[in-house]
Amino acid sequence: MAYPSGNLMAGKRGIVMGVANDKSIAWGIAEQLAAQGAEIAFTYQGEALEKRMRPLAESVGSQLIIECDVTNDEAMDKAFAQIEAAWGKIDFLVHAIAFSDKNELKGSFVENTTRENFLRTMDISAFSWVAVAKRASKIMDKGGSMITLSYLGAERVIPSYNVMGVAKAALEAATRYIARDLGPSGIRVNAISAGPMRTLALAGIKGGRDLVGTGREWSLMKEDTSMEGIAGCALWLLSDIGASTTAEVIHVDAGFHVVGVPEMGNSGE
Repeated sequence: MAYPSGNLMAGKRGIVMGVANDKSIAWGIAEQLAAQGAEIAFTYQGEALEKRMRPLAESVGSQLIIECDVTNDEAMDKAFAQIEAAWGKIDFLVHAIAFSDKNELKGSFVENTTRENFLRTMDISAFSWVAVAKRASKIMDKGGSMITLSYLGAERVIPSYNVMGVAKAALEAATRYIARDLGPSGIRVNAISAGPMRTLALAGIKGGRDLVGTGREWSLMKEDTSMEGIAGCALWLLSDIGASTTAEVIHVDAGFHVVGVPEMGNSGE
């Protein structure tokens, strides 16, 4: 995918966490940042993800490809220490990490959600944002910008999203509190609420493909959410042109999030 090139991120270094494959939103964002001159460090968790992610990272010239288990404090400390040793400081962070047992992302939220998976989902999908923001902020000595990825299930009931909706709600609340704490240091913190896209994450949700079609049909623009749109929003928030914008949840979904009742034709006129 070709992204607009330029120098909006020239001289800036940062971390992208959560690239699973070439369809990942995190990868679309990384490609746009690289096209604008950013130098990027990538993190991964586990050998399987490394095999898929490493060739992508190398394709944009990344020299830092680091393992980071966000459920382990020592592993996170080690990963950020490696980045600090290599660069000294960073300018941006992209957090695109979430996980839940797909067997609990269907049917009844009340009946199917277990304590174990609830806690694990919250740990990986919400607390990891707090944990990496804490570490990243310590090597943003001249300010910077951080973004995470959310979804409309944080605000509204989405079939089969279940505990992930609760976790995304926590993620968005955490975004506001992180922004409050890091604002005095010149660090902006925002979330992008992206419309449904054909990603590995969507494949884990029962009926996920139907969400893409519904998003297109009900949206104000009558079009799919585009990777270019999400990556462009990320570029705005992470570059200097995003100055003064913090603690926001920006919806990039062709206007789907404002629709109360979809238009059903002209029969009622």
